[in-house]
Amino acid sequence: MGCVAVVRRREESRGGVVGRAVEEGVVVVLMYTKGESMSGVERGTVMKVLGDPLTLGWGGEALDLEDSHILNRFPKIPSMPISPEVAYSILRSLEGPQMPHHWRGDALGPQPGPTLLNFTYQAEKKIATIHNVFAVIRGSEEPDCYVLLGNHRDAWTYEAVDPNSGTVVLLDIARRYALMMRQGWQPRRTIVLCSWDAEEFGMIGSTEWVEQNLLNLGSKVVAYLNVDCAVQGPGFFAGATPQLDNLLIEVAKKVQDPDSESMTIYDNWMITNKVINIQRLSGVDSDFAPLLQHAGVPSVDLYYGRVFPVYHTAFDSYNWMTNHGDPLFQRHVAG
Repeated sequence: MGCVAVVRRREESRGGVVGRAVEEGVVVVLMYTKGESMSGVERGTVMKVLGDPLTLGWGGEALDLEDSHILNRFPKIPSMPISPEVAYSILRSLEGPQMPHHWRGDALGPQPGPTLLNFTYQAEKKIATIHNVFAVIRGSEEPDCYVLLGNHRDAWTYEAVDPNSGTVVLLDIARRYALMMRQGWQPRRTIVLCSWDAEEFGMIGSTEWVEQNLLNLGSKVVAYLNVDCAVQGPGFFAGATPQLDNLLIEVAKKVQDPDSESMTIYDNWMITNKVINIQRLSGVDSDFAPLLQHAGVPSVDLYYGRVFPVYHTAFDSYNWMTNHGDPLFQRHVAG
């Protein structure tokens, strides 16, 4: 009771971590995630819900900031992300008997004891306007059937991977469509390119748009393709709803693998995994979540590279991309 918790986050959401700390009587949470850099600070939202917390679930009249329903959507105690380096220095400074060996893990210090932390927390409550941006290419045969391709553009830091690798892919697709249209091409179905805002605060842009257009989306949208962290390393990975598996496989057979001139993505996929491993979209970690889970839209999430050790830190930069993620940018082109 009444203590400061230094927490290593693993799979649980940040809001879930802070919520559990509140239940245990903690007054402040210092949270870190073990990554590639000891000095990397992983940022992220601790809001408990998705979408605009003031109009949650209906997109109608906003509630007041001090409304009890709104306050319950945020943690009741302050929290702050710290680097592993800072976390370890705090743990080493603790006094008291050593912890049992099987409890230690990253905790290099003993059990809780006297130590001094200078913790400064400055909160700001404000309402801001966000902007989703759309480009629409009207279909020639089925204009009332829509195929959506989207990514968010807001970021915590430089974010060369998340979201700018996806934004680059989205903009390049738009450029290529424009060139094709100048030559007379028109898609069979209407294509909508979506640039979502405020994803990092809880998928606010996409969730609010889905809530406002729920009836039309459920009956008119054929599929949604999400390209958030489009390029974060070698290897092609995909998550999808089952009805899009065959389409994904057929497309993979036609696209050259960016890391091997003699193979397609499908060929490399089979060599690497022995089987076609398409993951299921069960999480709520990108903008496919509201479209799939609220509107029931078949969805795909595509990305290169499974390991992303600089996630949400200032090290997710152009320098990291050119040295590690995609030095020749061929994976961006293939995307």
